[in-house]
Amino acid sequence: MNRVFRTVQGESVDVVSHTLDVLKECPYVEIHIGTDSQNHRRSTVYVTVIAYRYGNRGVHYILHKQKMKKIRDKWTRLWNEADYSLEVAEWLTKKVKVQVEIDLDYNSQEKYFSSKLVPPVVGWAMSLGYKTNIKPDNQIATKAADHHCR
Repeated sequence: MNRVFRTVQGESVDVVSHTLDVLKECPYVEIHIGTDSQNHRRSTVYVTVIAYRYGNRGVHYILHKQKMKKIRDKWTRLWNEADYSLEVAEWLTKKVKVQVEIDLDYNSQEKYFSSKLVPPVVGWAMSLGYKTNIKPDNQIATKAADHHCR
């Protein structure tokens, strides 16, 4: 994987050593990975976040932001969100033996377009062994990703 993750301040981070440091400090940390996207005038911005949740004591996260030619097809844009999150999760869990949850910015209510992606994507993530969170469940990583997409 050739993604460069950064802190909120913009400093480059080695994901593996950062995760190991966090686990050493707090072995019971929850790790959430999520991606959000936003279409702008001529481009689509994807932000993938790895969030470290310290129980009730807060969260910190690192992120990867990429900008590409605008993706007009909503299904493809939303599918890529899951694909990017699962790619990072697969890479990280191979490097560090850790439990990861996948936060999906999809809504289970049928009135939303993203509800059509819930069954295939949740099935895909669960088949790889990941717990998934969709709206209205706890959305830690995707909330941070949404903040950086705008």
